[in-house]
Amino acid sequence: MSQRSNEALERFKSGYFCSQAVLSVFCEELGMDLLTALKVASGFGGGMGRMGEVCGAVTGAFIALGLHDWMANPPTPDDKNKISERIRAFTKEFKKQHGSIVCKDLINCDLSTPQGYKEATDKGVFVSVCRPVVEDAVQILEQMLDRE
Repeated sequence: MSQRSNEALERFKSGYFCSQAVLSVFCEELGMDLLTALKVASGFGGGMGRMGEVCGAVTGAFIALGLHDWMANPPTPDDKNKISERIRAFTKEFKKQHGSIVCKDLINCDLSTPQGYKEATDKGVFVSVCRPVVEDAVQILEQMLDRE
């Protein structure tokens, strides 16, 4: 396990959302301070505000890819295509490992209801599913960024 993965897992364990944990270990080298990254990623945990949509770890990685790849202002069609291609590449690898990028599919619970959140907590999915997802999202992102 990489240093970044360890750091992301420690942040997740200490109470940060998965989106915050992933983005936070890349943000400073990508030009965003830690506090801003934690704020930006705060609404994406639990699949976008605990709605169970796109996994927060995936969203945190998407934000990091945007920070890394977005260079033009205003963007050209090629600039837009580049980030879209990178998002699709990340998604393909993540789906290969986990089958989905949708939170409720990954954890098999509906976080948008109090009952679903309690079920997720009782089943321990934040440990058994979310921790490996955070770790894998960081590792996929590291591999993508290291190739450049």
